[in-house]
Amino acid sequence: MSADGWPALAAGPVVASAPCRIDVGGTLDLAAVGLPLDHLAPCTVNIALDLRTRVSVSAGRPGRIEVAANGFAPAAFAPGQAPYDHPLGLIFAVADSFGADGVRIEIASSSPPRSALGGSSVAAVALVAALTRVAASRADRRQVALLARRIEGAAAGVACGLQDQLAAAYGGINAWYWAHRRGPGAFRRRRLAAPGGMEALNRCFLVAYGGNPHVSLDVNGRWVQGFRHGGAGRELWRRIAALTHEFIEAWENGDLKAAGEVLNTDTRLRRQMTPEVLDEAGHRLVEAAVAAGCGARFAGAGGGGCLWALGTASAIAGLRETWQTILASIPDGRLLDARVDARGVAVSRPPADSPEAPSP
Repeated sequence: MSADGWPALAAGPVVASAPCRIDVGGTLDLAAVGLPLDHLAPCTVNIALDLRTRVSVSAGRPGRIEVAANGFAPAAFAPGQAPYDHPLGLIFAVADSFGADGVRIEIASSSPPRSALGGSSVAAVALVAALTRVAASRADRRQVALLARRIEGAAAGVACGLQDQLAAAYGGINAWYWAHRRGPGAFRRRRLAAPGGMEALNRCFLVAYGGNPHVSLDVNGRWVQGFRHGGAGRELWRRIAALTHEFIEAWENGDLKAAGEVLNTDTRLRRQMTPEVLDEAGHRLVEAAVAAGCGARFAGAGGGGCLWALGTASAIAGLRETWQTILASIPDGRLLDARVDARGVAVSRPPADSPEAPSP
């Protein structure tokens, strides 16, 4: 950003927000796994949730970047000096990539911290969109998602997937087909309709926080290493790649019971590779979902955080009561009030502006 870009904040803060997601077929967006399976057309399905993360960028103290986020201790560093392995390191990395100076960044998330719903990536997408607006630049949803992913990978020092950023940028219900052979960031989007309509679909799934935060890098790292070593585990990944196509077919046929059965198979296969993807709370919630005739899967790479269930409206209604009973006995465990979010990332400069989304 040019040196005179930051005075634009004197006119008031720029605010952006974006949704988190639930998913099936995750990890296939990582080239380390998806590229050798490219002939199987690996894909990931995600559903954006209206548990949005809101990022506000306002004028701060010159020579400082200040970040405040719920669930984390506030932090401030000189521009370019923040350690990227800091709990808020990704946010500072995004700010540094824009040459930010003298700004205050406030982040408020509607989802629990480290809940496996893609929260850190969602915050990065919202911040990229906000800083793009501050810089008086233009970027479409794809560009925002790709830049957020590149910054996250650079800050973490590892290759990152793309599904979290895409769900945050586009919203809605989508299947993402990864064209890894074409290079980083190559994908095809396929919009998926809500079976029976959006209101009906919102009665057909549940999202629960199991009380324990997750660390996705640990599980994803083990999956990638297991894939590299070859052997029986690689055949499980071929099966997982096929399962996502089966999920899409069941979804488009409006057969949520069959789609739920796919979720259960995906969960079972991943538990074979890494049993710790489900903690004690997760085991209880998944077993209850299966007994109720629903499907259940951990969000993201599991290992704590959230789980979600899918089934017919009547089955989900019964499961809701069972999950509420289980979660009442778990410290910090709870059902999340989540619905499908169709908007994706949106940017505004209140109070004059109405929310404005990057172009498709």
